[in-house]
Amino acid sequence: MTDLSRRSWLKGAGLMSSLAVIGGITPLDQLSAKEIKKFRPRPLTGNIKLSSNENPYGPSEKVRQAMISNFDQACRYPFSYSGGIVLAGGSTEGLKVVGLTYGMNGGEIIAAQPTFLALMTYAAQWGGSVNWVPVDKNMMHDLDEMEKRISSKTKLIFLCNPNNPTSTLLPADRVLDFCNTVSHKVTIFSDEAYYDFIEDRNYPSMVSLVKEGKNIIVSKTFSKVYGLAGLRIGYMVAKPEIAASLRKNIMAFTNVLAIEAAKNALDDQEFYDFSLNKTLEAKKIILEGLDDLNLEYAPSNTNFIFFKSGRNIENLQQQMLAKGIIVGRPFPPFDDWCRISTGTLEEVIQFNDALKKVLS
Repeated sequence: MTDLSRRSWLKGAGLMSSLAVIGGITPLDQLSAKEIKKFRPRPLTGNIKLSSNENPYGPSEKVRQAMISNFDQACRYPFSYSGGIVLAGGSTEGLKVVGLTYGMNGGEIIAAQPTFLALMTYAAQWGGSVNWVPVDKNMMHDLDEMEKRISSKTKLIFLCNPNNPTSTLLPADRVLDFCNTVSHKVTIFSDEAYYDFIEDRNYPSMVSLVKEGKNIIVSKTFSKVYGLAGLRIGYMVAKPEIAASLRKNIMAFTNVLAIEAAKNALDDQEFYDFSLNKTLEAKKIILEGLDDLNLEYAPSNTNFIFFKSGRNIENLQQQMLAKGIIVGRPFPPFDDWCRISTGTLEEVIQFNDALKKVLS
């Protein structure tokens, strides 16, 4: 087992002893009728989809009621925002807008490889180029190399932190220093889709630097911890002049019901805490299964785990699908690594069982 696996962290975390997963019995997954109504776990039907980093819970009862209460507003166009907040039809739409804005006319984007591709793919479609920087030996962004690659044609540096698909998290002081210093040379995009899953509650968001007037764009989403992936609402935070330039290129706005859902999700601390706790429980079940199989994995700071299966991912996808489990897509150059999302406790126990059979 390499230093990536963090076996000691798993064993010392304390939660594993409370899970008591024995012979398929999962006491913590037996939610009461009241909890089911509040937190809405997805039903266990058909193939188990653990490939898109979706929250298996929600929308919460509070959010559902907010949408119902605002149906009468569905005849209205969404109201507009100004200042430093840019709403979009999901954070992916925001990524595409940034790719268009900074990639057009031959603009260069510096990005890690592998990482989430939406921004760079869209930049390339509008004439931009991508300067790929391989992640380092710990599967983290190589910030030193990214800074070295800056040239007169560089328009943006893309940071996904925690990174998708590797789930690794940059040291807080290092990323703060990088963004503070490098943003004087070029605009930085900080994708914080998985920020809520960081266990260090004091880990800084780069929004703090936006407030200082730095050339930084921060992306946030309601698709993950808030369980609103299907409603398509996300937002970006930037200083007003940058926000204004991005807003001009928004193509897919959100809708009034999604806005009401998001507002109430932000105020629903009970669901937020439940979602994070269930994610931790599910991750620990998966990690215990990977340890039993002696498989290497990256330290997870998200609602998914990136592990080395030792098999070509496309082959593993088909083998797992035959067992009723849908796993993540390929992320070159890590062609024998697999990204697995957390699901309900029952779902991840079935994942462990399927993986054991496939790799036996």
